[in-house]
Amino acid sequence: MLRFALSLSLLIACNPIMADEPYQAGSIALPGSPDQNNSQPFGYRLMKPRNIEPGKKYPLVLFLHGAGERGDDNLRQLKFLPESLATPANRDRFPCFVLAPQCPTGQQWVDVPWGDLKSTPMSEQPSRPMQGAIEVLQKTLEEQPIDRSRVYLTGLSMGGYGSWDLASRHPEWFAGAIIVCGGGDEQQAAQLKQLPIQVFHGGADTVVPTQRSRSMVAAIQDAGGTQIEYTELPGVGHNSWSHAYSDAAGALEWLFKQSRQPIPSGSVGK
Repeated sequence: MLRFALSLSLLIACNPIMADEPYQAGSIALPGSPDQNNSQPFGYRLMKPRNIEPGKKYPLVLFLHGAGERGDDNLRQLKFLPESLATPANRDRFPCFVLAPQCPTGQQWVDVPWGDLKSTPMSEQPSRPMQGAIEVLQKTLEEQPIDRSRVYLTGLSMGGYGSWDLASRHPEWFAGAIIVCGGGDEQQAAQLKQLPIQVFHGGADTVVPTQRSRSMVAAIQDAGGTQIEYTELPGVGHNSWSHAYSDAAGALEWLFKQSRQPIPSGSVGK
């Protein structure tokens, strides 16, 4: 018991998010797989703007984490962008809701191999974790004062694959996206040509081939897309998110300037 208390104290001391608790924990029941009747908890975290003014609505950022943050602790998914957006400076700079669902261990936002050079055709239905992400997005939109014209999508690595997948299925839900070191189905490019997207990938990535981002960008441009930007980072490996979410990249500033026709109430998840 003493060891647990000491470990918990150290974790809180080293993790300002946990100490300040800007992220509220939530959970839904993720339906069982077709061959199983059991359901499982699907955790997520939600950060609200520091001060919510009566009658005012705020943008929402949906963040899809990478493979290393999978689990059932409903905490690990706050690494990287959620941590950054929770700093006092960024909460003042970008007053918004941040929604961070957690993919369960051993599952994926998209059931495709990450290391393949060629894409896999998009499945008819999203994966079970993606269905969970869609459900918590719908729940948040219904319960919170969200500006539906400013709903944003971003993800890295496994979450980059998830971002391409979700954006391809429902581009009308999002005003803009930042997609980092992921891959998608080029056959869906026409669905994405109207969506403002910034794409980042390390030129020396050995986990997700750089070609996966190059080919998605090229396919969207070939489909007539003019609102997509690609940044390839020479000599950078898999951690291209360090630059993508930095002030130097300017992508976050860009993202929060994007807006579109509001999502009709109740349309998400339909």
